[in-house]
Order: sequence, then structure tokens, then C-alpha cells
Amino acid sequence: MSIKHSLKLAARHLGLDVSRYNAVESAEARLFALLKTHRIDTVIDVGANDGGYGSLLRRGGYEGAILSFEPLEDAHARLAATAQADARWAVHARCALGSEQGTVQIHVAGNSASSSILPMHATHERAAPESKYIGVQQVPVLRLDEVQHDVLRHAGRTLLKVDTQGYEMPVLQGAERLLPRIAGVQLELSLTRLYEGQVLYVEMIQWLRERGFELWNVIPGFIDPASARMLQFDGVFFRGDA
Repeated sequence: MSIKHSLKLAARHLGLDVSRYNAVESAEARLFALLKTHRIDTVIDVGANDGGYGSLLRRGGYEGAILSFEPLEDAHARLAATAQADARWAVHARCALGSEQGTVQIHVAGNSASSSILPMHATHERAAPESKYIGVQQVPVLRLDEVQHDVLRHAGRTLLKVDTQGYEMPVLQGAERLLPRIAGVQLELSLTRLYEGQVLYVEMIQWLRERGFELWNVIPGFIDPASARMLQFDGVFFRGDA
């Protein structure tokens, strides 16, 4: 038995899975390689929560501009604190993004990250009981293609990342006039219904395909720990003529 194989077995006994950090074996490394391949210089981070995605980008060596959006009060405050010292990371005033401007109530989840404008489906609650809703907050809603911001005015090759817990389609519909300027989209996609009224992965993929985006990569996401069924994954799309 090789030393490499022995080390992998030892790690698995500890509940760890060791793999090479490259674009073939690591989803994280693959994302950074795709950003480099497509020369992404601006990221629009919708549903940023406390800034985890932006921090991941910086750890991976991405040095371009980031514009983050987050509707929850506490998460927005943590996001602003995280981005404060980063001159190329801007945080928009607290708001949600959707297909129409106005105001809406957002359901606050116990784990914050599962918060959504949509009611939560029982499938989600069973897989992650800690995500049950514990409150509501009222928040303004904007269309992304009507947002005026220096980051958007100076954007070159842009990745639109959307993680809005079942509310991805209204976000995209509110960005229709901006989409021709978008090089890529990273989108949370659900294999089964986790929120009432959400659009599932097949329709989302077709909607993007009709607008010139092809699926380049998938990143495993939310998995039911009891059944091992994958419930959500991220799809990474780029324009077919990229």
C-alpha cells in the first residue's frame, strides 16, 4: 500500500477526505480557475449574508471588485464590518433584489443563511431543523438593473452570483437589462422544492440557456444528512461565446 493511500485511509478514519487542491479534484480551486479563465474583474454578490463568499474569493486570490447585497439586519452589519477594510469590496445599503421595486417581508431562519422571502417547505425543515423560521423583517426590494453604483458603472467582465434561497428567478428577472453585460452567473439551484413557489433547476437552466448562458460547472451544496440526497447545488454558467 502506498504512503499516499495510507494517509488517505487514516484521514477517513478521522472523518476527513483529503484531495489535491486543483481544478480537477477541488470545487473551490475549480471556481477560482473559472474566474481566471473568463477574466472576471467584477463580482455582484446577491444574498451575501455575512460576507462568506467575498471572503472566500479573497482567500483564493481574486483581487477584482465586489458589490454585495444583503437584506437581513444583523447579517448586513456583519457583512459591512467584514468588507470595511477592503477598498475594492463595496456593500450596498440593506435591501433585497427582485423583479419589482417595493417592500417585502423576509422570513428570518434560525441559521440565518436559510432566510428567504418565500415560505419554507417541509423538506427543508426536515433536512435542517435548525433552519426553521424564527421571525420576519421588512425590507426594501430593488431591481438589480435599476441599481446605480460605481462598481456597476466601471464593471468589465462580471460574474453575477445569486444565493437567495429559492428567490433566484425574481432576482434574475429584475436583472434582465443588465444580463447582456454579464459574462457569467453562479446560481443556487434546487433539485427538489425547498421553498414554496420557487423555480427548480431544470427551468432555471433553460431560462439561462435561452439568454446565452451555458452550464460550465456544478458545486455540491445542501445535502440531507439522513438520506444523503443532494437537495441543492450551485451551477456556474458562462456565455456560450465566451
